[in-house]
Amino acid sequence: MVLLDRYRRSPASIVGAVLLLLVMGVAVAAPFVFPKDPLSLAGRPLQWPMANPRFWLGTDPSGRDIASQIFHGARVALLIGLVAAVISVGIGIVIGALAGFYGGWVDTLLMRVAEAFQTLPSFLLLLVFVAVFGSDIITVTIAIGLVSWPAPARLTRAEFLSLKNREFVQACRVLGMSDAKIIFQEMLPNALPPVIVYGSIVMATAILLESALAFLSLSDPNIASWGNLIGAGRGVLRTQWYVSAIPGVAILLTVLAVSLVGQGLNDALNPQLRNSGD
Repeated sequence: MVLLDRYRRSPASIVGAVLLLLVMGVAVAAPFVFPKDPLSLAGRPLQWPMANPRFWLGTDPSGRDIASQIFHGARVALLIGLVAAVISVGIGIVIGALAGFYGGWVDTLLMRVAEAFQTLPSFLLLLVFVAVFGSDIITVTIAIGLVSWPAPARLTRAEFLSLKNREFVQACRVLGMSDAKIIFQEMLPNALPPVIVYGSIVMATAILLESALAFLSLSDPNIASWGNLIGAGRGVLRTQWYVSAIPGVAILLTVLAVSLVGQGLNDALNPQLRNSGD
């Protein structure tokens, strides 16, 4: 309850939560509101929104229902963002915890690996993964997670460096607890809050990365992706701009919602930081 009270103090956090619940509601309702395949041909191509009562948001250049793709695309965006964030944060926690706890050559080796991943922009590494392993949605999601772990790893390492000399850690050593128990049972719960908050940033970035791939026709063409829909509207952008604009707004609102929720969680979990900032 205390955490919820802290979260509700920020109007922006409330807006983010409402937007995220709206996107989740759209994703849940998709198979009920639009039970047919969202990529199936539905009518005459390039009908403007509300020009035909059957198509609330119009049709794309292939004659597919844009509203159906928006609803089903919400499921794809949230799933990709969540799974990629779990993969990225999971890898980052393990590597960052080991580096921060042991220090020395272990820390040096793992941080050099992280620096190697950060030498190239994440999107370029993602392009390499897709070129080598394919562009199906599972591969794309895993690849996004694999290119996004260095930042969570560095954050986890910093938390462990600040914790490993605390009294409770020293007491665990005196009691003869194994390193694994100290790391994952004692230190990790104390280091998790900022890492979990950062996971919202990873989730928002994952949605943007998949959309960028789809826009370039490098993601899975067999799914109703918002990025695929934006890409489909490239050729008619000057005349039927709504084809690209509608999914673009959907991406904007979803990323904004995830970011605001993450900021709200950060304020709730670290109230002292917010107070010092005020």
